Amino acid sequence: MKTIFTNAMILPGAGNWTPLKNAYLVIDGDRIVEIGSDVYHGVADRTIDCSRKLLMPGLYNLHSHTPMSILRGIGSGLPLQEWLFDRMFPLEARMNADDMRVGCRLAIAEMLSGGVVSVSDMYHHTAEYVQEFLDSGMKANVCFPIMDDNPSQGQSRVSRFDASVDFVRQFDGLNNGRLKADFGIHAEYTNSPEGIARYGAVCRDMNGRMQLHLSETAAEHEGCKQRYGKTPARFFADLGVFENPTVAAHCVFAEAADIELFAEKGVVPAHNPSSNMKLGSGVMPIRAMFDAGLRVALGTDSSASNNNQNMLEELHLAAMIHCGFNHSATAVHAAELLDAATINGALAQGRSDCGALKSGYKADLIAIDLNRPHLKPNLDCAALVAYSAQAADVSMTMIDGEIVYRDGRFLTIDTDRLDADLDASLKRVFQGG
Repeated sequence: MKTIFTNAMILPGAGNWTPLKNAYLVIDGDRIVEIGSDVYHGVADRTIDCSRKLLMPGLYNLHSHTPMSILRGIGSGLPLQEWLFDRMFPLEARMNADDMRVGCRLAIAEMLSGGVVSVSDMYHHTAEYVQEFLDSGMKANVCFPIMDDNPSQGQSRVSRFDASVDFVRQFDGLNNGRLKADFGIHAEYTNSPEGIARYGAVCRDMNGRMQLHLSETAAEHEGCKQRYGKTPARFFADLGVFENPTVAAHCVFAEAADIELFAEKGVVPAHNPSSNMKLGSGVMPIRAMFDAGLRVALGTDSSASNNNQNMLEELHLAAMIHCGFNHSATAVHAAELLDAATINGALAQGRSDCGALKSGYKADLIAIDLNRPHLKPNLDCAALVAYSAQAADVSMTMIDGEIVYRDGRFLTIDTDRLDADLDASLKRVFQGG
C-alpha cells in the first residue's frame, strides 16, 4: 500500500532539524520511499493532508518497566532504596501474569498516544506479557534481567539465568523484527560478579544486546567502590559486559573515567531526567557525555518512579534542567536532545534503518498538531518541539507504515477492555480481590 502525506512541515532528523515546508512524504509498505517539497505527481492508495501538521521521526523510550504502570504514584516522596525495597518489591510480589499484561498494555497506550514508536523494557517474567507488544504493533527491545537478590521473584538465580537466556532465544526478531529480545542485568548491587561475567559471555556468544542500571544513586555508586574498589562502570567493563552493545540506564554519578570508558566501549547512556529528579537521585553529566562523543538516549523509567511514559516531557526536562544546573543556557541544545530521543535510541536498539525520516528507512513517524495556541508562532521548529510541544499535541503515530494511533483513537488497543482489565488488576494487587 502506498501512502502520501501532503502539505506537511517535515523534520527529517538524524542531525537535520531544519524543517521542510509545504512538503510531502511517500510511504510504500513499511518504508519511506520519497520526501520532497511542493507537489507530488505520483499515484498513491491513500492521501493524508497534513496542513498545519508537523511530521517528525517517532520517539524512542530507551528505559522503562512497563508493567509497573499499575503502580503509578506508589511510594512518592521516598528515597530510591526505601521506595524499591519497602514499597515496590512487596507489591510486585503480588502481581500475577494478568497484572503484568495489563500494566504493559496501559504503558503502550500511553506511549503510542504520545508519539513513542519503540521502547526498551526491563521487568520480571517478560514472556508473560511480551504478547502485548506484538498485538499493539509497537517496536520494543525487551529483556528479562538476571537478579540474584530480589524478594519479589521466587526463582533461584540459576533458573532466572536460564529463563533470561531462553527468553532471548524464543522471542528475538518476532513480528518482522519489531520485537527484539535483549539480555539484561538489573544492577551491580543485585547480582554476583560470577553470574554477571558468565551472563555477559553468553550474550557475546549469541551476538546479543545488553540493558542494565548503572550509577543511579550515590549509594549504589559509592557502595560498588567500597565492595570492589571500582565504579560500577569499571566493574561491568572488567567482567566483560561492555564487550556487548550496551544501554546503561541513569549514569547519574558517572565519573570522568567512566565517560571515557563508555566512549571506548560504545556504551549508550539512557538519560531519565524525570525519574532521577523525582527520586532525588541527581543530574546525569550529559554535557560531558556529548563532548566525549557519546550517543546519549532518553528514557522515562517506570510510571511508578516518574510518574508517566511521556517522552516529550523527558525531552523538555532534559532541555531545561541541564542549563539550570550548569548555569549556562548553552549546556545542551535542542537538536542534540532531539537526536537523543530519536536516532540515538534507534541505533542503540540495533535498528539501523529507523529513527529518521529518510528514503529507505522504516516508516516510523508522528504528526504533531501545530494548530495549538502554545505552538504558535513556529519560529524555530526544533526549539518548538523541545520546549513547547506536549504529548497531547501528537495527532498520529505510525509504525512500519501502519497507523496505530490517530486523533485520540487507538487502532490496535481495545481501550474498553483495557479499562476493565485494569480495574480487575488494581483490585487484586491492592485489595487482595
